[in-house]
Amino acid sequence: MKAAGIDIGSRTVKLAVVEGGVTILTRKALTSHDPLEAVRTLIRGVEYDVIVATGYGRHLIKGHLDCQVISEIKAFALGAKAIYPACRVILDIGGQDTKAISLNNTGEMSKFEMNDKCAAGTGRFLEIMANALSYTLEEFSRAALSAERFENINSMCTVFAESEVISLTAQGALRHEVALGIHRAIVSRSIALLKRIAPSGEIFFAGGVALNECVRVLIAKELNRSVVVPPDPQVVGAFGAALHAATQVNEENFRLIVRGITT
Repeated sequence: MKAAGIDIGSRTVKLAVVEGGVTILTRKALTSHDPLEAVRTLIRGVEYDVIVATGYGRHLIKGHLDCQVISEIKAFALGAKAIYPACRVILDIGGQDTKAISLNNTGEMSKFEMNDKCAAGTGRFLEIMANALSYTLEEFSRAALSAERFENINSMCTVFAESEVISLTAQGALRHEVALGIHRAIVSRSIALLKRIAPSGEIFFAGGVALNECVRVLIAKELNRSVVVPPDPQVVGAFGAALHAATQVNEENFRLIVRGITT
């Protein structure tokens, strides 16, 4: 039995397929202006027996794929717990939102917080700030990590922050120090969410921004807590949706899948 999960995010679409205790396929694509077409392209040629959708575009996809949908919170809770059984705290920073989730001892969501409807502190914010400093995203993170001091960024509004960055560099501020200031501003918002939902414990870091080493390092340092990043943090939600899809067919297959992922 092949179970698929698809996570339609604001910036990327992620697909995961599991069978017999093994993840047999993962794919990613840009969401673009037409998320439905992005999904169709992503699943073209993929074999599956059941599929579940999650993410921003899940309800758009539901009617076209004739599939169940689950919330991102549930999908990330399922995926994170299966990948890392000790997981009790999840931080997911995606393209346009940030979520902090706490789990109870059975892996069920007990509390969560999200940022407001603003790109500040998200992947999109990072993209715009990196572009303002003429860095690629990879260069942006490395540059910030190399800085010994930082420039304060006072605004977290994307438009105003971009203007502030341009003004700082025009005044002679060093790019890598501005980069560190931006990363610190982003991290401060995530830390506020984490403190409200789980003031202690190891943090499972998922979403595209988990690929940013500087963000991970700063969170761990500021909170003095361990931060765990899975091998492919972008597909955690899709994987969780696939696990939920498997339960709709056969409970025993679900247990096999979880054992296969964690061993």
